[in-house]
Amino acid sequence: MTVLKKWLVALCAAALLPAAFAAATDTPEQIVRNVSRDVLDILKKSDKNPASVRDQVDAKLVPLADFNRMTALAVGRYWKSATPDQQAALTKEFRTMLVRTYLSALTIYKNSSVDVKGSRPGDTPDEQTVQTEVNLPGQKPIGLDFNFEKADNGWKVYDISVEGISFINSHRNQFGTVIRKDGIDGLIQQLSAQNANATKSGTAAK
Repeated sequence: MTVLKKWLVALCAAALLPAAFAAATDTPEQIVRNVSRDVLDILKKSDKNPASVRDQVDAKLVPLADFNRMTALAVGRYWKSATPDQQAALTKEFRTMLVRTYLSALTIYKNSSVDVKGSRPGDTPDEQTVQTEVNLPGQKPIGLDFNFEKADNGWKVYDISVEGISFINSHRNQFGTVIRKDGIDGLIQQLSAQNANATKSGTAAK
């Protein structure tokens, strides 16, 4: 399975974590366990009304993730040198990239299932990692970890790791290369162009 397909699996499995339906007292592991069956049912019925499913998915994904922290981690050391306007633009484009890639994965991996293997504490008391395996028909299970941080409004995902490879770290290397060559505005322009092209063509992020 290619790296792109693995990331699509990860983003598809992220649908199993819609914080909008979780009680404030739920742990990250409970969120995964309690919601997975309902969301997989939505994915399996996606062919009946794809537009409706996209709306439901976007509504679930947005409250789930801490996009500001995800973007800051992905941009790395260059984040502090970005102006507030640049940070806002980067966060907007990163969120759009993540959501569109995730939506593309829905139709490809709607027949997957997820096994929750447990959770482990993070580096601080406000962090936890939920360990899962994504099972696809006829393929080897894929190890998938969701890193959560406890915010004022509940637990939020700030990174996803597929077989030990961090989504954030993977993009940090790519973003750093662009910033060193074209600056922060260059990265914003690149992400904006990729998102616009993907919207026109209906393709996933490359």
